[in-house]
Amino acid sequence: MSANTIQVRKKGNFTIPMDLRNKYGVDDGDIYTLIDMGDGSFLITPRISQVNRLGDRVAGILEEEGVSLDDLLNTLDDERERYYQEHYAAGTSQHGKE
Repeated sequence: MSANTIQVRKKGNFTIPMDLRNKYGVDDGDIYTLIDMGDGSFLITPRISQVNRLGDRVAGILEEEGVSLDDLLNTLDDERERYYQEHYAAGTSQHGKE
């Protein structure tokens, strides 16, 4: 474990040293959780968005299954049409009137 000295700026900002940003892949706009340990120390942990986490999980599954984005979108269009036909088109004439 290494120690780095940082300085808090006017608006409460501080800079994470470049070597640590590179080592841990810290990018501009990343979100972190600051936890007050209660003894004057803080713990900073990455906060991974649930949307990003789930999106990555879905992308991994699609890749494993060999499904492309085009395949997924075409299937979605087909399912949307099937749903419409089952729930809304039943009982209507060709021109949308009963």
